[in-house]
Amino acid sequence: MCEKNLLQEVHEVHVAMELISLGARMQILESETSLSRRRLLRLYKELRGCPPPKGMLPFSEDWFMSWEQNIHSSMFYNIYLYLVKTEKGPSINVLMKTYRLYLEQCYAQSHEKPVLDLTRAWTLLRFIDCGIVSRKACRICQGGFVVITENIKNPFTCSLCSPPSRALKKSQVSTQQSLTAAFMPIPA
Repeated sequence: MCEKNLLQEVHEVHVAMELISLGARMQILESETSLSRRRLLRLYKELRGCPPPKGMLPFSEDWFMSWEQNIHSSMFYNIYLYLVKTEKGPSINVLMKTYRLYLEQCYAQSHEKPVLDLTRAWTLLRFIDCGIVSRKACRICQGGFVVITENIKNPFTCSLCSPPSRALKKSQVSTQQSLTAAFMPIPA
């Protein structure tokens, strides 16, 4: 019986370590493991070399509805839905695998900070579980996108099919910057 408890604790430490490496905040670690706060703090400091960030977790479903955040949140959630159907095991393992796949798809060759961090991804799943946020198909591309449940428009058009003007400006600026960088004169 003692051995089972020890094995369970080792498993939870492993889960906590993976969550910390993916950028989890203390509230997520406390919610997803049964390890003590003191133990989690020590583990966080050992792995990151600094104490965890303080403050409350984000609590606004509006963040997920901005055009860029919505695209990333929807991509993450679609990966999650696929893995829920195909993977067996605890939901926290599916969450971690989904987040790794999201990072791999969006940031494999980039050193940019992800639009959707693990805390927001975890929060998104909580919002979906309690019905604040749901998934709706775009009438044009038929892709599944996250939407605030009480604000669902019929017919719904996603921000990829009908991008806001600021999205077009951002893509033009980033294209100009990359072109400028690509055609910079070589120093003599």
